[in-house]
Amino acid sequence: MANHAHTVLDILVNNHPGVMAHVTGLFSRRAFNVEAILCLPVADTSTSRIWLLVNEDGRLDQMMRQMRKLQDVYEVTASAEHTKVFADLASVMSLESNQSMAG
Repeated sequence: MANHAHTVLDILVNNHPGVMAHVTGLFSRRAFNVEAILCLPVADTSTSRIWLLVNEDGRLDQMMRQMRKLQDVYEVTASAEHTKVFADLASVMSLESNQSMAG
């Protein structure tokens, strides 16, 4: 992850096939890079929470408005506070990768 300011988009969605493709397709069509993705089902598994690590950009508010128009998206918020989660995951993955190469 480069030296750009990052934020995490916290997206609550309907949990069924194709939702992730709709959300990420929105970014792809607008040439807006997603740096990292984390997605897990929540509560009774009828919904999922998607976290997207993205660069803070002048287009971010527009992207959030567009996401809110998607049928399976219930809520979209942005928070720079959650970026540490991705940094921690990257450290763990890097450590595991280095260990598997050594062993």
